[in-house]
Amino acid sequence: MAKAEGLKLEFGGEELIKPDYLETFQFDSPNQYIKTETDEFSAVCPFSGLPDLAYIKIEYYPLGKKCIELKSLKYYFISFRNVGIFQEEVTKRIYNDLYKTLETNRLLITTIYNKRGGFDTTCIEGTLD
Repeated sequence: MAKAEGLKLEFGGEELIKPDYLETFQFDSPNQYIKTETDEFSAVCPFSGLPDLAYIKIEYYPLGKKCIELKSLKYYFISFRNVGIFQEEVTKRIYNDLYKTLETNRLLITTIYNKRGGFDTTCIEGTLD
């Protein structure tokens, strides 16, 4: 029987992430709370080369008079699929890219990763205050 021990899977760097995929539409309601969620996020653990799967929750108030267009968000998330990036850095990167795109400081990103090695990992970046 073949063993996968020592197998090295190839993955790319953060240059593969495509924040230019993100699109918005104009929306003038700065007090409206918006929450977008998906459990279809994946990237690659740069330590093991194995997939990291996560639930992601995006919460924001559209102070910049912009909302994220969901199809573009999906393409942006898919651009992470073959990127070697730590879970904590994913959360920070998504926050930074959406902060620039949405032009709001009332933005909260939560990532909840599938159990790995007996550990649950949740990362949170930003604030709604």
